[in-house]
Amino acid sequence: MDLSPNQVVIDPSALAHNLRQVRRVLGEGVGITAVIKADAYGHGMLRAAKTFQGAGAERLAVAHISEAVTLREKGIHGPVVVLCGVHSQNEAAAVILHDLIPVLSDFGSVDCIGEESQRQGARVRVQLKIDTGMGRLGVPWTETGAFLDKALAQNSLEPEGLVSHLPSADDPDRKFTEAQIRRFTEVLETARSRGVPLEASSLANSAGALWYPEARLGMVRPGIVLYGGLPSPDLKSPISLRPAMTLSARVLQVRRLPGGTPVSYGRTYTTPGERKIAVISAGYSDGLPRALSNRGSVLIRGRKLSIVGRVCMNLVMADVTELKDVEPGDEAVLLGQQGSATITGDEVAESCGTISYEIFCAVGQCGKKRTEHENET
Repeated sequence: MDLSPNQVVIDPSALAHNLRQVRRVLGEGVGITAVIKADAYGHGMLRAAKTFQGAGAERLAVAHISEAVTLREKGIHGPVVVLCGVHSQNEAAAVILHDLIPVLSDFGSVDCIGEESQRQGARVRVQLKIDTGMGRLGVPWTETGAFLDKALAQNSLEPEGLVSHLPSADDPDRKFTEAQIRRFTEVLETARSRGVPLEASSLANSAGALWYPEARLGMVRPGIVLYGGLPSPDLKSPISLRPAMTLSARVLQVRRLPGGTPVSYGRTYTTPGERKIAVISAGYSDGLPRALSNRGSVLIRGRKLSIVGRVCMNLVMADVTELKDVEPGDEAVLLGQQGSATITGDEVAESCGTISYEIFCAVGQCGKKRTEHENET
């Protein structure tokens, strides 16, 4: 029995809508690898996998092999790309057993999967990660030829494409990203000269897919836009996105406080006059950022109202003076839609000086843990 006053609800139809919106701007011949790592950015990996496959995604991508194995064990078929690759014999064996596509980021990982696949007499599809400027995983683009030769020398491996990543495609200054695109174009020519198939090659993340048509190639890897968020709160979306996550709570108490009354920890807010304050059943233990103290919003009875005082572990307060009929038990939406009003992940992120990725992951993870605990008890 679910006795919690707080709920995290995911709308699969919004996920499907967002993928179709991405598809609409890509044009013909561009595939979609839907990124569902980190429990689909808090939206539930299995739910997202089924929804995106049903909406036409050609591939799925996760960060780690453990995530991909979970998908297979839950009955998810089709190509699954493992972005963080292979780093041990056990991981290599799991790749082979579950027919996964690892992204190889260094010479050692080529040896690792190559040796295990030869031992088992198996052939493994792989992708090769080239660092064109991210400074994270991958072989420097200047070493592309040697990396390709290393992979092609392993007869049990089937390189199906090259991948790289754009760290600042959401930056108004386009020069760095355009330089990366030129580098990756050279990288692809090097691969083409060696007969490596390029259809599965990808460079564009969400920002690249939407704002850099020349980066789309034959495959894109959108993540955050599939969940209704933007790579940066400052960007304006060229497509119609629908938020998929809702965090709702309940009004526990409504108090009339005289002017000069401090509210919550640290007395960072004091009523400027007589105010009506609602105490709401969610806090930072539910993934609500403490940075929303005195600056965030909540929806009650379809109205957007201000959070006042510090966000607590299990409670948050809002000024509901303008509402005549608010009462205990009313729904309070801290992320998502209520009536015609919406609080988006980007709006929350902008108030906190962060990005919607972090908001979704935190809220989704807290909601998942609460559900697991209730199921156990």
